Amino acid sequence: MTEAVAYALAALAAVMLARRFAELVHIPSAVLLAVLGGVWAWVPGPDLTLEPEIVLTVVIPPLLYNAALEASLLEIRRFARPIASLSVGLVIATAFALGATLPLVVGGVGFAAAVALGAAVAPPDPVAALSVGRRIGLPSRLTTVVEGEGLLNDATALTLLQVTAAAATGAGFSLLDASADFLLAAVGGAGVGAVIALLLGRLGFLRVDPLLVSALSLATPFLCYLVGDRLHVSGVLAVVVAGLVEGHRATRTESSAGRLQSTAMWRLIGFLLEGIVFLLIGQQLPDVVRALRGYDASTVLSATAVTLAVVLLVRPLWLVTSQLLPRRFGFTPRDEDARRFSAAELTVLTWSGTRGVITLAAAYSLPRELPGRDLLLYCAFVVVAVTLVGQGLTLGPLARRLGVRESAADGIRQRNEARLAAVDSALSHLDGLTEITEPVEEGLRTSLHERQRRYQHRLDALGENDDGEEEVSEEYVAAVGARRALIDIQREELVRWRASGRLTEPDLRQLQRELDHQESQLPQS
Repeated sequence: MTEAVAYALAALAAVMLARRFAELVHIPSAVLLAVLGGVWAWVPGPDLTLEPEIVLTVVIPPLLYNAALEASLLEIRRFARPIASLSVGLVIATAFALGATLPLVVGGVGFAAAVALGAAVAPPDPVAALSVGRRIGLPSRLTTVVEGEGLLNDATALTLLQVTAAAATGAGFSLLDASADFLLAAVGGAGVGAVIALLLGRLGFLRVDPLLVSALSLATPFLCYLVGDRLHVSGVLAVVVAGLVEGHRATRTESSAGRLQSTAMWRLIGFLLEGIVFLLIGQQLPDVVRALRGYDASTVLSATAVTLAVVLLVRPLWLVTSQLLPRRFGFTPRDEDARRFSAAELTVLTWSGTRGVITLAAAYSLPRELPGRDLLLYCAFVVVAVTLVGQGLTLGPLARRLGVRESAADGIRQRNEARLAAVDSALSHLDGLTEITEPVEEGLRTSLHERQRRYQHRLDALGENDDGEEEVSEEYVAAVGARRALIDIQREELVRWRASGRLTEPDLRQLQRELDHQESQLPQS
């Protein structure tokens, strides 16, 4: 037990240090953690073995649910065509392309086993790509597509893997049966997620307490996955659908305290799980390499070369082909006025296909009696290593070189226009609040006018700069800094009151929370 605690503390320290170092050197923390895990694996001491059952039931559901809560259901609906193309069509195309090529160069690996490997290596993990994309400011349309693909492609890959792995171990492969199983798993999983989200919406009596809101939110992904698994449908898709619906609904139904608490909880869980997952990926290297002792070097090189070639080439070919199809079939948003993706955007989408823990967990779940399993597992590990490290490190420079970035000023302008519209709406409804006295109304009106003046001033300043970069006046910076300084002064005075015995600890924490909320409302951009 003591050793396990020590290991957990060491892993936590590694995750924290990697995040800080990654911020300083401007590289994705996921890449740094995977490399660190690989180094750690060769150091004497305990290592963790990736258990696919634990990863698929304990790690993946909360990670996917957290990502789904943050995603935009409306934007995913808008980009439904390209997301469906990548999350379903591209996964199937990659799997069958590897099934058609790998048996030609590696004897003993059958078609079904090769398709199973293809299903494992097909779904990109969006965590590393999105962490880079958001930092360099990728356009929201690309972020939505990458995010939507990462949320939905796991269900396609895992369902296809189960069907083909069963066929490879003697159950036989039927395209008709496989298609029926896939449709049943997908439709059933989406239905389970929708029903659970609907039932959660009926539990309004639990949403008055922020702690109950957080507890319910934490239990939801595991409930969705377990119900889906028991019904033999896609538990992964159930988690994603429930998360998208809950995230969309929470903007209207959750209390502010509930949203703040749940958001903080999920940010911490996501940070810890993502860090441990990528550290765990690197630690599998020695075991994977040791399992190759029964294969000659030419077989290993041929298998990895073919697998990498399929993974790296099928994606751009699929993207370009989809883009060339007519609009009603092609890789375009649903909006009629939405433009097609440019060549630069397609290049960035191609290079955003980093693989991660889903690929390794899927490969580890291949039946042990499958011929060539150790070789297939090594191929999956190489794909993860090459795409996670190679593409993860170069995606940012590539996007900057191609000029695929969203204007910082445009994003700031949009947020301030929304803030101004919200204040205008509040002012227009202020006269209708009959239950307040005139002095109270005047105080509220003055406060709203002050916010209106501040947002309009910021918009005017942004309007003078059209080069796509953020421009902040010295006056604005000084004003925000002064408000922060005054809040700090108030905090110090409260602490002095506690020290003198005039304020109890619970009262101090309550008043500090009030000041924390005031500071959190100071405009960042």
